[in-house]
Amino acid sequence: MLNKCSLSVLIHEQAAKYGDKTALSYRDYEKNEWLPVTWNDFSATVRKVSVALLKLGVGVQENLAVFSQNMPECLYTDFGAYAIRAVTIPFYATSSEAQIKYMVNDAEIRYIFVGEQYQYDTAFRAMPLCPSLHKLIIFDRKVVKNPQDQVSVYFDELVKMGEDESEPVEIGERQAAGSLDDLVNILYTSGTTGVSKGVMLTYRMYQDAIIANDEVLSLSEEDVFLNFLPFTHVFERAWSYLGLAEGVRLAINLRPADILQSLQEVHPTCMCAVPRFWEKVYAGVQEKIAGSSAMQRKLMNEALRIGREYNVNYRMKGLVPPLPLRLRYRFFEKTVIALLKKTLGLENANFFPTAGAAIPPQVEEFVHSAGINMKAGYGLTESTATVSCDWDGVVKTIGSVGRVISGLEVKIAENNEILLRGTSITKGYYRKAEATAQAIDAEGWFHTGDAGYMKNGELFLTERIKDLFKTSNGKYIAPQMIESKLVVDRYIDQIVVVADRRKFVSALVVPEYKLLGEYAASRKIAYRDRAELCRHPEVVQMVMDRIQTLQQEFAHYEQIKRITLLPEPFSMEKGELTNTLKVKRPVLNENYKAEIEEMYRE
Repeated sequence: MLNKCSLSVLIHEQAAKYGDKTALSYRDYEKNEWLPVTWNDFSATVRKVSVALLKLGVGVQENLAVFSQNMPECLYTDFGAYAIRAVTIPFYATSSEAQIKYMVNDAEIRYIFVGEQYQYDTAFRAMPLCPSLHKLIIFDRKVVKNPQDQVSVYFDELVKMGEDESEPVEIGERQAAGSLDDLVNILYTSGTTGVSKGVMLTYRMYQDAIIANDEVLSLSEEDVFLNFLPFTHVFERAWSYLGLAEGVRLAINLRPADILQSLQEVHPTCMCAVPRFWEKVYAGVQEKIAGSSAMQRKLMNEALRIGREYNVNYRMKGLVPPLPLRLRYRFFEKTVIALLKKTLGLENANFFPTAGAAIPPQVEEFVHSAGINMKAGYGLTESTATVSCDWDGVVKTIGSVGRVISGLEVKIAENNEILLRGTSITKGYYRKAEATAQAIDAEGWFHTGDAGYMKNGELFLTERIKDLFKTSNGKYIAPQMIESKLVVDRYIDQIVVVADRRKFVSALVVPEYKLLGEYAASRKIAYRDRAELCRHPEVVQMVMDRIQTLQQEFAHYEQIKRITLLPEPFSMEKGELTNTLKVKRPVLNENYKAEIEEMYRE
């Protein structure tokens, strides 16, 4: 049952209810096993952090930073800070020194909690450039401090500072003086188009968002959430807080690369993910099917066909499947589909929220066909995550992002932009009045920058308005729509459309190098390195032919005419991706200027 109390006391109230039941678990890499943390232990550590922060002199609504990959310590720090009305600002674990410098100075941060060696080294290098920064607090005891570092402490040392037998009176006094309009977090946007802005989130925003999500989702204290996305991402953060309020167990995946192993070890009932995760699952299953014997291929394809008929054509539309179909699905559900779920670690699945980008319809249909209850949704940092999602027990349409949750108003502007108003919508950007005024109009409508429409109570997205390209022929191109349709091909890992002020559409393609190598071997194509493989005319033509097949439904002016296969993937190190793995188109246009110009050479 949902606990509707403030985040400032949530962990302590849940500990009073659940006691020694497991609240968190995480993999100990030295022991190679998952270790539990009870609600009582969770609460006790949070209390110690609160006391220690008071001893450090942390003030009311003072900004603290957490620069770490997902760890239990992130949650201890957050909730310890909330209890004394401090504000936490999560930094992505991959943030650069320049990004750290900007955010620390923008928010005048005195204390940064850092995770492992990379975060410590990066933050320590930034210290001389950040006048407000006093101290780093290090989560991982294995981190080696710089010999010149005389101020940083380890997290266990901080916790020890808070081991007073009695809780300071000041904690109760601060909480009594607190308001639902106090800041909880400042989440810096990933900055695909400009300077990063700090989105201000309050207790009221979280509380109303959590209650609204609870109304349309079937969750219980028996659920197990696997944390895959970073806590820095509003999707994972708000989702985790919802789970804690429901009394679920959070299994914290420390390293993103280990997610498939974690799935098979934890067997979660729920996990929020971005479409890219499911695109990889889809590609992996398609590859497995392609490499199977004729009999196995026939069986798996038939199972997915029956699954699509049962789940997509009947259940999602609110219809009762006919008895013969129910019997056939029951057979595949207990055999082929059960084996697929078990292989992925999803045999205990309840539902899996998916948002953050457009979900390719082919991928969404596949997930449902495999009997996995994906819940498509839409949200932003500025809306405390969820704006809309698929509701339990209500008709769902492939391609929609669900129905708008309670407490929010949605208006579609004349240019089809989605406008939002409600108690879970931010009041603005931290210390950026001009950016706030540009985003929130005089009537209080937040302008999302996303275009869409409503149909039969469901919200559909069409494009990102700022990303719309206009060709030199005057035609408008929605690159994300094109990219989401093409990335489902198993030979394509990443694809970015180029069209703005150009006479036709082209694309930069990061291929699946393993499959490309296998294709070359089967055709006896010789090459010295990956760059030569990606330039080979026969290889390029093969990928282009596959794109042609997928883009037949596009208008002629939307179709890709030329491609370049890239020998290296897009990366954050080169500034081409944000911390949430969204592409920075201006950077790509500059980094691959020569390749792009070559595609338009007469």
